[in-house]
Amino acid sequence: MAFPPEFLDEIRARVPLAGVVGRRVKLAKRGREHSGLCPFHNEKTPSFTVSEDKGFYHCFGCGAHGDALGFVMRMEGLSFPEAVERLAGEAGLQVPQASPEERAAARRRADLYDVVEAAAAWFEERLAGPEGAEARAYLTGRGLRTETVAAFRLGYAPDRRGLLRAALNARGIDDGQQAEAGLIKLPGAPQEAPNDAPRDYFFNRIIFPITDRRGRAIAFGGRALGESRAKYLNSPETPLFHKGRVLYNLARARQAAHDTGELIVCEGYMDVIALGQAGFPAAVAPLGTAITEQQIAELWRLADEPVLCLDGDAAGRRAGFRAAERALGLLRPGRSLRFAALPEGEDPDSLIQGQGPAALRAVLTAARPLSELLWLIETDGRRFETPERQAALIAALDDRIRGIGDEALRAAYRDALSRRFETQFGYGIWGRRTPRAAGGARWPRHGRRQGAGQGGGQGGRQWGRQPPGRAGSGAVSAGLGARQAPDLLLRRQAQVLLAALVNHPELIAESAEEMTGFTLFQGNLGKFYRFLVDVVASVPDLDSEDLRCHLSKQGNSGVLDEILSPQVFVHGRFARPEASLDEARHGVEDILKAYRRRQAATEAEEAGRHLAEDMSEERLARLEATLRLIRESESSSKDLDRLE
Repeated sequence: MAFPPEFLDEIRARVPLAGVVGRRVKLAKRGREHSGLCPFHNEKTPSFTVSEDKGFYHCFGCGAHGDALGFVMRMEGLSFPEAVERLAGEAGLQVPQASPEERAAARRRADLYDVVEAAAAWFEERLAGPEGAEARAYLTGRGLRTETVAAFRLGYAPDRRGLLRAALNARGIDDGQQAEAGLIKLPGAPQEAPNDAPRDYFFNRIIFPITDRRGRAIAFGGRALGESRAKYLNSPETPLFHKGRVLYNLARARQAAHDTGELIVCEGYMDVIALGQAGFPAAVAPLGTAITEQQIAELWRLADEPVLCLDGDAAGRRAGFRAAERALGLLRPGRSLRFAALPEGEDPDSLIQGQGPAALRAVLTAARPLSELLWLIETDGRRFETPERQAALIAALDDRIRGIGDEALRAAYRDALSRRFETQFGYGIWGRRTPRAAGGARWPRHGRRQGAGQGGGQGGRQWGRQPPGRAGSGAVSAGLGARQAPDLLLRRQAQVLLAALVNHPELIAESAEEMTGFTLFQGNLGKFYRFLVDVVASVPDLDSEDLRCHLSKQGNSGVLDEILSPQVFVHGRFARPEASLDEARHGVEDILKAYRRRQAATEAEEAGRHLAEDMSEERLARLEATLRLIRESESSSKDLDRLE
């Protein structure tokens, strides 16, 4: 039985390959891939690799290779239809019945690929010919090089109707096939007069071929050169093309995203092309609409945290808000979005042309996490000077958080937003409390930001962007260093810190003295840290790779897998191996400062209770000294942020 290719692609997209293989093979995460002992031959050293991004497994020992369907067939002795039925059930898909009509439709779709490809080649020829002079001049004026135009297969639809139709007719492609491929409009079609002749869909436009995941042309986008009601126009929906599921440049961006771990999402064709030409090949764009749930899922197949690079104006802000809202219900540990806001009036193309690739890299580096976008969604342009408005904000944030399906992730978001609320308004929510004296009186919050009670709290600066500094290093201070935080979050902070030390061994000696008696490391993490310090002391100058190998051989592979997992790195980008030493150092310092502040706050609460029991000068002095330490710690953090 033949299955439609789109149906098989949907199964592969919905069923994680690592999950299928992981039922039979113990896999360990290594960067963006998984590895383990090959199930198809006996081996003692892992040579079996699973690449979720590329959609296949491969054994370098015996040469076994395939996708999720092939793995199930080989491991369980199933036929291809049986494997399809098995995985379709897991994906919640109904297996299509191969009726004669469906088989005919599958043949028509196969033919349509040839039709669209023929049109793409014809558009390319027109751009290179005499009639494409104006279009070529436009592209040159936009800064595109000849090799870039060729790489993206740009074309031109001349300003004379009927030319494409006639050219394809001459090649044996009839009007019905052209209409089904979205190339022409037949008489009687919507908005067409009954007696009109068939008309080309694109004319007098720069043509941008749109491809599927495999790089096959399936549709086109067109940019008008003359006067037109629509500056940009996409092909209509066809059996090959569904606008809400496709990303422009996906096929070209896949390998680059896999190699770098970076994926940039921008708003238009020219932005993607300008990024590719400037050295950012892992760039894609939705097709003229707000990003959809299907497109977000596609992005996560390529990168754990794609960066949405949006205009810094109101429209870009709204696009970011919509993407954040749609992503919430899809979030899971290790998978999120980040948001980079361009300067007012700029898009990626104009920023690169005016200031160069380094300016865009700075924007991407300063990208903000999804949790900050949630805060902006509810606070942007609003004031919260009354208790009623603050209560409404709490309810709105709580409603947003409830949409997150994963329990641990929901708790992490709750804590991060509670911290933001406490910073803004001076009191905690959702069980988070500032130090209290006995009898219920709340101690005043020292170092409260100016402007508390204002919406957003950052004026009109570029989406409310905070100055770059330690928060931008990816430190976990926004959500994991909270006093009285759940045990899970405290353990996550310890995991992030240990990951930073393993990936940057130079920091172990720098921080060892300050971490003496460090109570954040509990249980197996405390034992691992002590072993880590001993290893570095006895075998100096180990690099990260040698250190991990040494630790693993000494029976610490379980803790290594725990602390070097994507679920840990999502809470501290500075801990990743690709982070610079300075980024890692700043992140570690942030955790240590948060730890000291938490200790001081605990001591202040204890001193307050003792003072309420016995109003002695000694106990009052102790409380004042503790509060002074808290103020100095908060002040030094703010001074550091301003300097950076």
